[in-house]
Amino acid sequence: MNNYLDFEKPLAEIEGKAEELRALARQNEEMDVEKEAAALDAKAEALLADLYENLSPWRKCQVARHPDRPHTRDYIEALFSEYTPLAGDRNFADDHAVMGGLARMNDRPVMVIGLEKGHDTKSRIERNFGMARPEGYRKAIRLMDLADRFGLPVITLVDTPGAYPGKGAEERGQSEAIARSTEKCLQIKVPLISVIIGEGGSGGAVALATANKLIMLEHSVYSVISPEGCASILWKDAEKMREAAEALKLTAQDLHRLGVADVIVKEPVGGAQRDREATIEAVGRALEAALAEFARKKPDTILKHRRRKYLEMGRKGLAA
Repeated sequence: MNNYLDFEKPLAEIEGKAEELRALARQNEEMDVEKEAAALDAKAEALLADLYENLSPWRKCQVARHPDRPHTRDYIEALFSEYTPLAGDRNFADDHAVMGGLARMNDRPVMVIGLEKGHDTKSRIERNFGMARPEGYRKAIRLMDLADRFGLPVITLVDTPGAYPGKGAEERGQSEAIARSTEKCLQIKVPLISVIIGEGGSGGAVALATANKLIMLEHSVYSVISPEGCASILWKDAEKMREAAEALKLTAQDLHRLGVADVIVKEPVGGAQRDREATIEAVGRALEAALAEFARKKPDTILKHRRRKYLEMGRKGLAA
């Protein structure tokens, strides 16, 4: 069964009625309900297209957080071969919110690093809901160093509400680890391609997404703070998250206009969760194009490209 968002409730009713009719037909073979069910399917399809035609920023946040969207693990399993996970930060522990290792993409050796939220209760707890601790960012730094040493492109997959704000994480230097990871993104001389596959929250996302090429899924979001957090600070009321989402300019479309996002990958009607396989294939094509763009560039050219991108960021939107 589909997990429906708040604004999809009318759609849930229609699709539910169609499924009920088909369930009755399965119990009684003499019943012919296909015509009525097909009419409901057509109605649901039209409503789905209408709902997703012009999503507000807050609704995009809801879609980006949908539990059925493909996660980092799904992309790694589908797009990469010979994936060899590498664990630990060689200092404190292995953070399961950050997964990464050596792999091949179309026979090209790469280093892939991603933030994984988990797909059920057990894995979400194990992955800490995609919120990395300092050891996770230090693991990412170690893997980026390794990739730089051997001339391997780095691909990062970002889906996190933000870095973990717990007491232990702060004691072990959370802000310093995030800053070091962001710094490492700016230092390596190999191509760094990042994809925001869902939620790109705060410095926890920036630490892995300071890339040569930032790819965003159509309904993904990327922001310095969550709309709820922003509303709590500015208006002392988390219920004003809709206004905060509008003001933050966190959608892929807004960020593309501002020069933050370089490529927007179109999602199936109804979001990535409606057709996970098609979404993953589209991201794969975008990654292949980005890797091809930097394939023959010299290390110093790649480094200068990345630094120039961030020095010029925002000017495009301001000029407009």
